[in-house]
Amino acid sequence: MVSPTSQQQQIMMPRKLLMAAAVLLMAAASVPGVGAWTGEIRGRVVCDVCGDSSIGPEDHVLEGAEVAVLCITKSGEVVNYQAFTNAKGMYTVAETMSESDRWDACLARPISSFHDHCNQLGPSSRGLKFSYNKPSGYSHSVRPFVYRPSNAPTYCL
Repeated sequence: MVSPTSQQQQIMMPRKLLMAAAVLLMAAASVPGVGAWTGEIRGRVVCDVCGDSSIGPEDHVLEGAEVAVLCITKSGEVVNYQAFTNAKGMYTVAETMSESDRWDACLARPISSFHDHCNQLGPSSRGLKFSYNKPSGYSHSVRPFVYRPSNAPTYCL
């Protein structure tokens, strides 16, 4: 058998290191409690046009409403997120982190509505605290935040 030259050895060494690193990464991913964790929080913001505390046909979603989500991780770190609603009135906050640093408890609260006609925060929409105990890849849905107009339209009375 012919022994490799020093130049061939130099090329083979990085390949061996790369292979060893790949094997270690795959092994770490298969061990429970080690690896990445992904979580998601979602909700929506609605304009309660008549201010009757129920979502009806006259009500509509609010695009561009701002929502803050504050989470405490299992390691004690505080993480603050800011989200805006899309055209369907939905907001989403998502994060990928290590399993040991995953969210433990969160607080979601509305910040503002940029709509002139619907910018008064409803009485039950101050903020929601919740434990986050979903496995990786799942989402937690928050009940809708509600804004009301300053003056309800006459058809509501």
